[in-house]
Order: sequence, then structure tokens, then C-alpha cells
Amino acid sequence: MASIFRRMFKVAESNAHAAIDHLEDPIKMTEQGIRDLKTNLQAAMVSLAQVKSLAIRMQKEAGDHKRRAAEFERKAMLLLKRVEAGEMDAGEAERLATAALAKKEDALQQAVRVGGDHQTQQRMADQLQAKVEDLKRQINKYQNELITLRARARTASSMRKINQQLAGADASGTVAMLEKMKHKVQEEESLAEAYDQLADVGGTIDEDIDKALSAPSPSSGADALAELKKKMGMATA
Repeated sequence: MASIFRRMFKVAESNAHAAIDHLEDPIKMTEQGIRDLKTNLQAAMVSLAQVKSLAIRMQKEAGDHKRRAAEFERKAMLLLKRVEAGEMDAGEAERLATAALAKKEDALQQAVRVGGDHQTQQRMADQLQAKVEDLKRQINKYQNELITLRARARTASSMRKINQQLAGADASGTVAMLEKMKHKVQEEESLAEAYDQLADVGGTIDEDIDKALSAPSPSSGADALAELKKKMGMATA
């Protein structure tokens, strides 16, 4: 029973180590980090669009207030021109012109207020735009580093596999096998030579006669010596 629990503990321990190795895999961690940054970038882009949209609306609103102010001023001037042309009672024209100028002043104040809000909103948009650009640069940097990291990881993995194969190679066993094959080949060559020699033994009588006749005579050496002495001018016995 104790051995079973020990085995179960070993399995759990190995699984835990595998999980830790998986979590600490730099490539996977970098990939996850880039995915998180891209999610943040998408959220920042949405916020930037909203801030810019509000800034644009404020800018347009400030422009509308300025145009309204200019329009009320124009109307006040037209009222005064009618009085000058005798087309309108002076008191009524001045009353209406004064009201138009009041509206003009109110529109200008609204334009100033909205213009200030627009400037504040625009600064926020510019700041957020700068942060978005920084985030984009970070993502591009990490993506380039990830490409390099992947290449280095593949190279390291290949080198590790080659080194493992070289380290696990049975050099002594291979040498022993080659030596055994060498001895085997030598035995085969010696055996072939022996059979070749046996082929010359036990021929027919005709072969034996021809062989005896082709052998040099015993006197051939002495004759050669006498011939050499004669050639040299030496006396022969």
C-alpha cells in the first residue's frame, strides 16, 4: 500500500513540475503577454475614439455658439439700419437690438465655456493618443523579440537533441561490432584462399605430367652460371 502511495506522489509531483515548466515557458509567457497588450490596445483605441469624438462635438458646438453670436450682432445692426431708413420706430428697434446683443453676449460666453472644455478634452485625447502609440511600439518590439526567441528556441532544441543523441550513442558497442565484422571478413577471406589452394590438389594424371614437365630442370641453375662465366671471360671448371 505504501508503495502505491509513493507512486501516486511521484506522478503528482511530476505533473506539478510539468505545469510549472509550462507556466515558465518564456515563449508561451511572451505570447500571452502580447495577447494581453493587444487586448489593452483595443480597449485604449475605443477610449481614444470616444474622447476624440467628444472633443470634435465640443469644437463644433463652440463654433455654433460663435456663429449664433455673429448672427445676433448682424440682426441688431439690421434693426438699427431700419431706424436710420425710417422704416421702423426707433424705440422698438433699439429694444429688439438690445435683446439681440444680449443673446450675442450669451452665445459668446457659451462659445468661451465650450471652447475651454474642448481644449481640455483635446489635451486628454492627445495624451491618450501618445499612450496608444507607445503601446503599439511596445507590441511591435515584443513581437520582434518573440520572433528572435522562437528562432533561438528552435536552434537550442535542435542542438539539445543532437547532443542527447551523441551522448547516448554506444561508441564502445559500435567499435566492438566493427571489430567482429572485421574478423568475420578475414575468416571468410582465409577460407576462400584455402579452398583455392585445395583446388590445385588431386588433379588428373595428365595435369600431373604437364606440371612435372613445366618445372625447371635441376641443371638449369648450373648452366646459367656457366653461361655467365663464359660471358665474363672467366675459365669454367
